[in-house]
Amino acid sequence: MLIFLNLQTTGMESSDKICSIGLIAIDEDDKHTVIYELVNEGKKIPSKASSINHITNEMIKDKPCFKDSKAYAFLQKHNSQDTTILMHNMHFTLKKLNSAGFSFFGEVIDTIRVTKHLVPECEEFALQSLRYELKLYKKENILIQKYKIEHQLFAHHALSDALNIKLLYDYLHQISTKDEMATLSFKSVLMQKFSFGKYSGRYIEEIVNTDRGYLEWMLAKVVDLDEDLRYSINYYLEEHI
Repeated sequence: MLIFLNLQTTGMESSDKICSIGLIAIDEDDKHTVIYELVNEGKKIPSKASSINHITNEMIKDKPCFKDSKAYAFLQKHNSQDTTILMHNMHFTLKKLNSAGFSFFGEVIDTIRVTKHLVPECEEFALQSLRYELKLYKKENILIQKYKIEHQLFAHHALSDALNIKLLYDYLHQISTKDEMATLSFKSVLMQKFSFGKYSGRYIEEIVNTDRGYLEWMLAKVVDLDEDLRYSINYYLEEHI
């Protein structure tokens, strides 16, 4: 079984909790299951998070905790080596699932890392950016009708993002196999350029020569630094000792 899964949370810190989950599951016979739920893990949703995911505290007030949700029951039922969960940023997603009481024992595929490996020329790798750059949106309505999705979908809606993870997987599957994608999900990506900050768009190797101290500061002080960026900075620093 393949499960395309997305979470929306109360924020990006380690203490933040799941507030919605969307998943599209497809079994070996191409039968599908679609689940979208709001959940309440006892953490207030700040206005900044609401401005992104459009979920308010009033909306989750009477909702169950994650372990009492249909999504949790479904994931537990299919928590085996025969199931593959596909996520966009698996480390973040798995941490949030673990903190909510779900530990997965099957295979995982990280579509953001696989895309970095297979389509490195993309300008950005956020799911919404890839939706437009790879023109995934052109096939959205086909899947919406196929899976009989009645929810209103929009950016940062958990089910909408799960749908786009499915579309991204279909795109990547034209380039690579499922098994190769599973392997690439755990292989560090050597990035060439910064995608944010004061050196956005500049080559990391160039910054090693012009502002080495800045890179060393990032490694030492930025706790939540993207692991592929950390790997890349270390690589170029060691290359130019």
